[in-house]
Amino acid sequence: MAFQTEYEFELPRGYIDDSGTLHKRGVMRLATAADEILPMRDPRVQQNQGYLTVILLARVVTRLGDLKHVDTKVIEKLFTADLAYLQNLYRQINDLESPKLHTACPKCDHEFEVEVDFLSVTEGLS
Repeated sequence: MAFQTEYEFELPRGYIDDSGTLHKRGVMRLATAADEILPMRDPRVQQNQGYLTVILLARVVTRLGDLKHVDTKVIEKLFTADLAYLQNLYRQINDLESPKLHTACPKCDHEFEVEVDFLSVTEGLS
């Protein structure tokens, strides 16, 4: 099974470019550490934290319809429903699912899976 780094999507409303063409289908890639860190240096983000979403999505949306390039100007012109959709997709594909550990009860031998929360484990170590 190959590791998936790109995810296709279809916007609920779609982006309308300057010539009136509607673009709905696109691709979002997994975010890197740089995608989340570098926008923090941008003066637009320093003036308005809400702009972080615009820059972040412009970095990870690699294709939208027939557009040659997706940049902040494109993301700024999205309908709010489409922006919310992309924010949700971003969270969905980038949130790390907690690993599961297959184990058994030492008393009754009942087998089950338990989610491992590394953050709570490491907090107890400090």
